[in-house]
Amino acid sequence: MSKLIKRRRYSDFEINTMDLAVTVASNSYCERRKVGCLILKGNQIISDGYNGTISGFQNCCEDEESGLTLPTVLHAESNALMKLLRNGSMGLNGCTMFVTTSPCLNCAKMIIQAGIKKLFYSDKHHLDEGLELLKETGIEVVQIYPTANWLAATLPQHKLAKFENVKLAEYE
Repeated sequence: MSKLIKRRRYSDFEINTMDLAVTVASNSYCERRKVGCLILKGNQIISDGYNGTISGFQNCCEDEESGLTLPTVLHAESNALMKLLRNGSMGLNGCTMFVTTSPCLNCAKMIIQAGIKKLFYSDKHHLDEGLELLKETGIEVVQIYPTANWLAATLPQHKLAKFENVKLAEYE
């Protein structure tokens, strides 16, 4: 059975790796939310990705009129996994993923099939289906509470208010 670990102290490595995922997220052209993802084999980063349009399309993530995400946008997890596939993956069994927002259901399915064994996330996706599926399959799921860096880099200004009194991540 998988574990959901909350409110623990994080190692410097975990905090720094999540902060790197935040830096990757800053490359996104998406307005509603910028998401970054890192895949690690041991302590080595083997892939990164951020939410954005598929290759060959204009870097515009939302419909100008409705504000909804366009169908040509891939999630950060998908981009990181596809980058490995395109470059001839060295195998993902037992790898760890750091993603700034928890996976949706479709990304969770890809993570499971890829062989990822541990997933760190900071913010929760608006639906819990992805996290629940990961936990059901025995993938260790760890929530790292956001750092000030993460909040400033990935959330629109109007969403920052909900974090005013939230305890931020602590170092071990």
